[in-house]
Amino acid sequence: MLRRLPEQKGRRVRFLFEGEQVHALEGDSVAAALLAAGAGATRTTPKSGSPRAPYCMMGVCFECLVEIDGVPNRQACLIEVRDGMRVRRQRGAPGLPGEAEDDPV
Repeated sequence: MLRRLPEQKGRRVRFLFEGEQVHALEGDSVAAALLAAGAGATRTTPKSGSPRAPYCMMGVCFECLVEIDGVPNRQACLIEVRDGMRVRRQRGAPGLPGEAEDDPV
């Protein structure tokens, strides 16, 4: 498990991950905040449903895809966390708006 260094200081922000409150420091990426909180998987694979978690932390591997404020396919490692943000695990591979059978767009 990852932990913050004790000397890390900064303004604290709060956001929701899967409906649970997570504390982070201003300037953290969503992925870093989730790893520090021990949140586990951020997405599941489209075929097998295997859990995946942030890996490269620089926008290359796409293992950290999450849904942020209702928008899927967001790279958690590239997005700075902010107060009140709502983050959910991405399950499978959401399509573009209007592609899903239950999407009325």
